[in-house]
Amino acid sequence: MDLSYQLYSSRADADLAGVLKHLAETGYKQVEGFGGVMGDPAGLRAMMDALGLTMPSAHFAIDDLEAKPDEMLSLAETLGVQTIYAPFLPPEDRPTDGAGWTAFAERLAKVGEGVRSAGRNFGWHNHDFEFFALEDGTVPMEVILKTASDVEWEADIAWVVRGGADPFAWIDRHAARISSVHLKDIAPDGECLDEDGWADVGEGTMPWAELLAAVRTKTPARTYVMEHDKPSDPRRFAERAFKNVQMMGS
Repeated sequence: MDLSYQLYSSRADADLAGVLKHLAETGYKQVEGFGGVMGDPAGLRAMMDALGLTMPSAHFAIDDLEAKPDEMLSLAETLGVQTIYAPFLPPEDRPTDGAGWTAFAERLAKVGEGVRSAGRNFGWHNHDFEFFALEDGTVPMEVILKTASDVEWEADIAWVVRGGADPFAWIDRHAARISSVHLKDIAPDGECLDEDGWADVGEGTMPWAELLAAVRTKTPARTYVMEHDKPSDPRRFAERAFKNVQMMGS
């Protein structure tokens, strides 16, 4: 499988051309975009084309997809993005009960209809908060998957773990919905504190060999995206993660 790289991991590096060149030299064939890196889509596409990189997926804010759908779809077209994932809700916008999450899932479903009508795919990318049960017993991720039944899931599995959930159980129950996976690792307690407790993929506590086997055999996942939310050295992370996953039989 070709490995992708979430460019958010390298957001602290102002040399985007250098980042892309390093990723291509490391062996990556794909990257995943996010808002901050897609300001010059034509220029970014030219750089990727020159290096043999593609961008099959990208993160677009749900507010932007609702407020300016034509502009967002044009951006996806320029960059060659086939699957758009809405990635996040800030704390102040997160519903606090089941009814609120149902309404949010209905928003996702409506956005998804528009994206799919333009010939592209649409999904939701999780963090940890979707797995915390609310006071009324609601688990937001369950509501999203049930209510927005046509919306795909980009499973950020380390965030599932940080949300206190069993990733293998979620993969088993919702395998058909998983169209992409984020590969991220969690450091042992007390380690990598300067990196918010994240580790390079294959260097932490996540059982990635077993997780990858489950994803590959049970889901239709199309993209496998390396990510580190706060690497002290993004290029070290990119190289080490790529090597470790290759050793797992990617």
